[in-house]
Amino acid sequence: MSALFSLAGQTALVTGASRGLGQAIAAALAEAGADIAGVGVSDQSQTKERVEAMGRRYLALAADLQTIAPIQGVVARTLDAFGRLDILVNNAGVIRRADAADFAEADWDAVIDTNLKSAFFLAQAAGRHMLGEGRGKIINIASMLSFQGGVRTASYTASKSGLAGITRLLANEWAGRGVNVNAIAPGYMATDNTAPLRADDKRNAAILERIPAGRWGVGEDLAGAAVFLASRASDYVHGAIIPVDGGWLAR
Repeated sequence: MSALFSLAGQTALVTGASRGLGQAIAAALAEAGADIAGVGVSDQSQTKERVEAMGRRYLALAADLQTIAPIQGVVARTLDAFGRLDILVNNAGVIRRADAADFAEADWDAVIDTNLKSAFFLAQAAGRHMLGEGRGKIINIASMLSFQGGVRTASYTASKSGLAGITRLLANEWAGRGVNVNAIAPGYMATDNTAPLRADDKRNAAILERIPAGRWGVGEDLAGAAVFLASRASDYVHGAIIPVDGGWLAR
């Protein structure tokens, strides 16, 4: 059974790998045997140390995915360094909060461009290579707001709802050609994006009351789902969006 979940000899490209969920996913894939190309706008030394401590290689790629300009280079440099690209994790994301009546166009564009537009075009670039090889795994990091509306997060909700739709569309087109496209939908996770919510005593208490598990998630909670979707164990899983939410959606 363990061989089904092994990523030995494979290469994964993980965006937003500098910290938080992206770092935890990169470390999990490395522990399962994959070499990692990490994309980020800030220092990746901590992620590199974690991956290399497991005996895997790490390539740090500096790129701002608010535009699609770096995408072709990111894929090309990964292939040049490792000679293969087996797994893509579209994790990079930003959030802006404001009442819908006051939401600014700049905040709309920044979130949609990073969370949705770049994710699609990175999947396209990686997917072209994978389709040529007849195999590959693409994992998009969705959200509870792929299912729900939320409040004060207009562009984030739109981006994550769109990412869920793109996940299904790509699965429809590529499942028969050997490429699996799926998504993980984290619940309320203790990350930089949720720091304002956790700092608000009333909002924090209301969120925890709604989560059956009774706690905020951490990046390592995504490890199992990420390795599963990246491995042969998920070969017949296409277009799925797997919640990792402490039971939030079941409430």
